[in-house]
Amino acid sequence: MTTFTVWKFEEPDGAAHAEALLKTAEADGLVTIVDHAVMSWPHGALTPETHHRHDDSKRGAGWGALWGILGGALFAVPVAGAVVGAGLGALAKATSGTGITKDDLERIRTQVVPGTSALFIVTENADLDRLGERVDRREATLISTNLTEAERSTLLETFGGG
Repeated sequence: MTTFTVWKFEEPDGAAHAEALLKTAEADGLVTIVDHAVMSWPHGALTPETHHRHDDSKRGAGWGALWGILGGALFAVPVAGAVVGAGLGALAKATSGTGITKDDLERIRTQVVPGTSALFIVTENADLDRLGERVDRREATLISTNLTEAERSTLLETFGGG
């Protein structure tokens, strides 16, 4: 099953450290990374920086458009007022079919703030138990996923956060 998750880290370089761990886990056969992006919002910066690499050249281009939406347009939406709902609604329409809802976008928008980072990951074939052994469960908070409630519970039990 293809899974989309967003993990928030309390440090601007936290997602980059998790990215390295994820790449090692992939090399060890614990997960297949379809695509991913790292968003970092350094203290004092006006907007976050998003870095994307195509992990699967056959499917990466489609996800690249999503990273652009999440990394750029999502944080260009005003934080308050009627325009917020309209802006998030338009972005939700653009992400329809990915399992990312307007509520997911709003959570990402309000939780990824200056001084934090986020790892956006599309994976397949993850061995959650073995991956969980490698992750410091206090490091990350799960912001969004397209998993069912039972799968989400297993993910949170394994990795913590949320």
